[in-house]
Amino acid sequence: MCTVSFIPFAGKIFLTSNRDEKSRRSIAVPPQCYSYRSGKILFPKDGNAGGTWFAIHENGNTLVLLNGGFKIHKPAPPYGKSRGLVLLELADHETPFNFFRSINLDDIEPFTLILWESDDLYECRWDGERKYAKHLDKSLPYIWSSVTLYDDEIAEKREIWFQDWFDARTSFNQDDLLNFHRFTGEGDKHNDLTMNRDGKIFTVSITGVEITETNAIMTYLDLLNNKTYLQRIELNKEWAGRS
Repeated sequence: MCTVSFIPFAGKIFLTSNRDEKSRRSIAVPPQCYSYRSGKILFPKDGNAGGTWFAIHENGNTLVLLNGGFKIHKPAPPYGKSRGLVLLELADHETPFNFFRSINLDDIEPFTLILWESDDLYECRWDGERKYAKHLDKSLPYIWSSVTLYDDEIAEKREIWFQDWFDARTSFNQDDLLNFHRFTGEGDKHNDLTMNRDGKIFTVSITGVEITETNAIMTYLDLLNNKTYLQRIELNKEWAGRS
């Protein structure tokens, strides 16, 4: 939930996320499909609050969370609920983008949401006072770094790594994205994509999803236990028929 990338390629969409967490919040349940009011949602579950940082609905809507809005903030608990639970509320709505614009977030900690909905890409931010939403060009690659962990200089450096890596390639698959998120950097454990800040906060997992017109495959790398999990979700015909 602290580094996210988006790549469109050959009719597929790739979204990948590194989860950087404090050691006491590192527990998670590997991805599973859960039944909700609106249908099935596939996501890894936070072992503490029960929410998630990455979810894909069977209608194809995909949501990925980063901590913080535009700048680092001082946490002011107690909050009404975790941001991961808010993400699931949005995922359970038929139009998450519209729901984001209407939902009351007054008692929610700031966050950034990357949203793939109905073949469109959005960046949604809540800074603790106001919401901001941007419709992005879905034909371009993007990378985001959480403002709570990475300042502007480091975020810009990561963007350069990403663009150089992207420009050097002629094709992409999920393994390519997972390897980029796992191994890219300059040997600086504090700021490489897989980071470790003296064991106090570190990258605990990498989650990636490959979305086609008919299905999505989620790959979950549990870096703490050196295990890999794969889950597939079939996408419904309504979404698959969109152009």
